[in-house]
Amino acid sequence: MKEIIINIDKEQNKTIMLVENGNLIERYIENSKIRRLEGNIYVGKIQNVLQGMQAAFVDIGEGKNTFIHIKDLLPKLDTKTNNPEEIVSKSNIKDIAKPGMKVLVQVKRDSTNKKGARVSTHINLPGRFCVYMPDADFITISQKIENQKERERLIQIVEKNIPNNAGIIVRTSSIGKSEAEIVEDIKKIEKQWNEIKKAFKDGEETVPRLVYKNSSIVKRILTDLIDQDIGKIVVNNKKQYDEIANIVNETKQKIELVLKEEESLLDMYDLATQLEKIENRKVWLKCGGFITIDKTEALTAIDVNSGKYIGTKNLEQTVYIVNKEASIEIAKQLRLRDIGRNCYNRLHRHERKRAQRKNY
Repeated sequence: MKEIIINIDKEQNKTIMLVENGNLIERYIENSKIRRLEGNIYVGKIQNVLQGMQAAFVDIGEGKNTFIHIKDLLPKLDTKTNNPEEIVSKSNIKDIAKPGMKVLVQVKRDSTNKKGARVSTHINLPGRFCVYMPDADFITISQKIENQKERERLIQIVEKNIPNNAGIIVRTSSIGKSEAEIVEDIKKIEKQWNEIKKAFKDGEETVPRLVYKNSSIVKRILTDLIDQDIGKIVVNNKKQYDEIANIVNETKQKIELVLKEEESLLDMYDLATQLEKIENRKVWLKCGGFITIDKTEALTAIDVNSGKYIGTKNLEQTVYIVNKEASIEIAKQLRLRDIGRNCYNRLHRHERKRAQRKNY
């Protein structure tokens, strides 16, 4: 059985942990002092156009200007019938973006100490079963849905109910769901989009401004995980408990909710020790070998070392055993440390990339 443990400390920092049979398999952290913009939608104003970079800077009213590339200004196209790279290469940023121009953009990546946030005009609004893509006009489906009959059933449902001038990504959580449930989810997101469009048109004199604020990290993660055999949710904060109860009631899932107010939940399943291991550069393997994980701005490098393991037969067998254990541990660490995708965006970006490799 899987459980979600949500620990909130005295400074209101949140640690959300997905646990299976006592083992930590996913971990997310929200620092109360860091304001996250990812997923928010703004009416922005283009400040500078950089022809040499085929990009522009956009003021969204959050201090540091954001960055947008030409491919995020061009219409989103089906990659099966179009070649986006060819279209980008034939386009000129100065024909598309002008200083002072008003644009509706979504933050795709938060700013860092060195770089401003990355934004795009390609809006994605995630629901429980679908991701809504305004003006995309195509349907994709998660490759995690492997059953061909189920894929065809879901595609048919979406094709019958997709709004005009919109694209849909069918998420893994839609498996086995009825047409009524999926249609309700699409309509709910479509309503959100109509409200955003109205907010974009209204208040012409107020630019830049926020028109849509992304859900809290707890709500986003629960939306992603709620259909993945979650049996129990444990939380140590009454306000957070009430919010979770409302979300669970909306989904009509049978999940046990437990409130352990003012308690530290890191002692459950020895989670403090498991969390500590995630921060270590060196991770030991059962055989005595180890892997090292070094993260830089550009990439994460993982090295495998035989360490204390000297084998029993020959070099080939020794290397095989170390690499076998390392491959399992690397997969585990990639998931635990959320390497390769931003922690606060979680499955939305991950599923989009997987699904868009096989378009319908």
